[in-house]
Amino acid sequence: MKQKLQSLLETTLKSISVAKNEKVLSDLETTILGRKGELTKILRSLSALSVEEKKEVGKFANEIKVELKNKFELQRQVFEAEKFSNIAEEEWLDITFPGIKPEEGSRHPISRFIDEVEDVFGKMGFTFADGPEIEDDWHNFTALNIPPDHPARDMQDTFWVKDMEKIVLRTQTSDVQIRYMENSKPPIRIIAPGKTYRKDSDATHSPMFHQYEGLMIDRDTSLANLKAVLLEALRQLIAPDLNLRFRLSYFPFTEPSIEVDCSCVNCGGSGEMPDGKNCRVCKRTGWLEIGGAGMVHPNVLKNVGIDPEEYNGFAFGFGLERQIMIKYKIDDLRLFFENDLRFLRQFA
Repeated sequence: MKQKLQSLLETTLKSISVAKNEKVLSDLETTILGRKGELTKILRSLSALSVEEKKEVGKFANEIKVELKNKFELQRQVFEAEKFSNIAEEEWLDITFPGIKPEEGSRHPISRFIDEVEDVFGKMGFTFADGPEIEDDWHNFTALNIPPDHPARDMQDTFWVKDMEKIVLRTQTSDVQIRYMENSKPPIRIIAPGKTYRKDSDATHSPMFHQYEGLMIDRDTSLANLKAVLLEALRQLIAPDLNLRFRLSYFPFTEPSIEVDCSCVNCGGSGEMPDGKNCRVCKRTGWLEIGGAGMVHPNVLKNVGIDPEEYNGFAFGFGLERQIMIKYKIDDLRLFFENDLRFLRQFA
């Protein structure tokens, strides 16, 4: 048995000395000292020996095991030293070479503008509100006083979810207003930015776009309150010298309803450029349409359990990309979604 152990020692030491790399060394160590290794097999056969022989052979086997472990570790250190030596020779650093500044990411212009919207309206007492993008018919249409035959429900405008009755991708963030009013009592002031979906796609429309809508419900609110809030907010968000114009319109969820226009930031509202040419942005009108608003329809208040005889309020909704386009004079909505770094770096 001792002769067998001695032979294993000599053979292993020779194999360690000729090992070419760390992997070969590691495989050899497993073969000899592993749970199923050669030394382990020999130690398991000690049961056939007498007590005295077990003591003598066992002691010798442990000495061999310690010696081999030390040899494996020493050879591993040799490989480690060679590796670092090669790195020193093959890899070098010129400390006089100019550094390369890594590229840093930045917030997308839409995300940044949403933060600005929440900040501006937050200072005016409006609370941020959010809701689901996959919505039911009640919150997206019916509760907003939109009748069953309204064109907005048509397949041309709305994404209906297949095999799910009366479930849509929300067409506006007005659904957030409904959900908030269902679970809250006046006074209410909320701002609700988020993604919306409609079947439009061109330079000024996208199947997915962002809106932010606002709602204020209290006693004795008026269009004058609405104009004051919007004028102050939009002057902070778009341009400090911005002016607003209201035009009568129709929306089923407001009465009266108005279209909101802002003075053109490209020509300053004059309709004419300094060189005497017509402004290509506003087509010489001096105004740009930015959204819709109005006083909340009594039927909407009734649908959410608010007494229209006691409370009234106003609501407004704007295309978020539209306002960024006006602010920075961007002429194609699709630029926001193409992830072209040349475009996005302008907002870094």
